[in-house]
Amino acid sequence: MKITATLLAPETPIIKIQIGDKYYPKSILTEENINIENKGLEKITSRHLITEGLVLIDTQMYYSSSKTVVFEIDEESVIMNFIYNSNVETHIDELESEKYSKENTHNIFYTHNFNATFTIPAFTPTNYLSIVLSKDFYYNIINEDWQLHEKFSKNILNKQSSYLTSKYLPFTPAIQWVIHEIKNCTRKGTLKRIYIESKIKELLIYQLEAIFLNPLSKKEVDHEDYSKLLEAKKILENDYKNTPTLPELSRLISLNEFKLKKGFKACFGTTVKSYIIKLRMEHAKELFQSKATVSDVAYQCGYKDVSHFSAAFKSYYGFSPQKFKINTDMIPFWLIGLSLLG
Repeated sequence: MKITATLLAPETPIIKIQIGDKYYPKSILTEENINIENKGLEKITSRHLITEGLVLIDTQMYYSSSKTVVFEIDEESVIMNFIYNSNVETHIDELESEKYSKENTHNIFYTHNFNATFTIPAFTPTNYLSIVLSKDFYYNIINEDWQLHEKFSKNILNKQSSYLTSKYLPFTPAIQWVIHEIKNCTRKGTLKRIYIESKIKELLIYQLEAIFLNPLSKKEVDHEDYSKLLEAKKILENDYKNTPTLPELSRLISLNEFKLKKGFKACFGTTVKSYIIKLRMEHAKELFQSKATVSDVAYQCGYKDVSHFSAAFKSYYGFSPQKFKINTDMIPFWLIGLSLLG
């Protein structure tokens, strides 16, 4: 499998990767970093994790004028795609896609020969994360359980390029958390390979859940209200320590409380209150990794009373923060993460 990305005018290679397309669990995971800078006005940084049948591409770009990037893959592949920015004009051969990207959205698609152009707007920091899997690699991590996506699987078998879902969906907190863990992985060698593959499987689970269990109903939420609900979600994510009350949040996004509560649940599968708790608990888990005390974690997660934090933590994870902290001090954090998932 050959993967290339080229910046046009002037033509500048960004990515040039060639790997085998078979799943080989003992293959070594290597890392490659690309840095291209033009007098501080334009910058490309791209981090790649590479092994047989798998390439993870995390790319950030900034240009002083609009630029076009051509991206190509010469073999069959399944791509888990995560977009962080709006207004990137997109064209993919043989795939009917939305013309412009939407911020913090994801999808999965299959192509038998990927050829795409992306037009990046000027003065807009742009970031995308793509996990490119050979068909053989994808078969192995999904265990060929086609019942999960029967129509999509038939398209793969017929070599017909397609998306798993017609529209990109918003990130869920679980998806954001796993991406954070992947981007911040510091393990080396075989452990890194095992860890990254386990996280890709986990990420795939959350993507499939978001796609097939997504409760969004167009009849319940129109486009304008949906944009406001995304704004509300972003407000909570930006500061979940000092979150606004429901009336305050309602005023901030110019949407009445009834529509806020009903629409948030319909779009994101959770209540505003539960979403705030989820954000705080995931942050707490991260803070315990840095050996913070229970009282420090409680404060940094927005709780004035440690007992309230402890009760919320136990309700969310099934055991007290004190017990969790003891475990993280004794065994590797990633094993604790796996135990929580189980």
